[in-house]
Amino acid sequence: MRILAIDTALEACAACVATDDSDDLLAEESMPLVRGHAEALLPLIERVMARVEGGFEALDRVAVTVGPGSYTGLRVGLSAARAIGLAAGIPVVGVTTLSALLAPQLALNGEDAVVAAIDARHGAVYLQAMSVTEGTVIPPRHVALEEAVGLLGGRRAILTGSGAPALAAAAGAAGLAVEVAETGAPQIAWVASLGLVADPDQALPRPLYLRGPDAQPQDHARLARA
Repeated sequence: MRILAIDTALEACAACVATDDSDDLLAEESMPLVRGHAEALLPLIERVMARVEGGFEALDRVAVTVGPGSYTGLRVGLSAARAIGLAAGIPVVGVTTLSALLAPQLALNGEDAVVAAIDARHGAVYLQAMSVTEGTVIPPRHVALEEAVGLLGGRRAILTGSGAPALAAAAGAAGLAVEVAETGAPQIAWVASLGLVADPDQALPRPLYLRGPDAQPQDHARLARA
């Protein structure tokens, strides 16, 4: 199986092509990017696909990160993935950003809990924790840093994601032993790996926000209905 993986959920714009019979990527490109995903993504995908024999017609599946993450970034990635899937007549699967952050650390750490924490601003994080032995320790959620420390339950943990430094500082202040492994966006190769094993009927390409938008309607300015 040959898969195109796309990630625009956080502060990166990335794509790669992978297969299920080799750990080596056929093509890959990733760039740090805070804004401008809409302008950068399609040219990036075109460059990646130009390096793959057979191009888009040789793809069997598309994977895309579905969040949590930037509202704009998620919409850009999902729109591109759905369009490519529709044009090529192939399934599109969603991979959560938290899962993509957790996967490489779970592969390296057999005993400790691995915690993915994405900076959600305003003193909060998007959080999920797993371990090889216990499975899901903390389901995906949006929580304040203080609550996240409480959810760790005193266990030793490996932290990953953009929210890891802030969570580590809060955990250290509470006397918990934690270690920060990575602080960036997901590795696009792991988005592809998770996409290869995902069930298209279950891993739908729909955004996972975990919280509502910052902008709220101005109720006081609404006109009363007759």
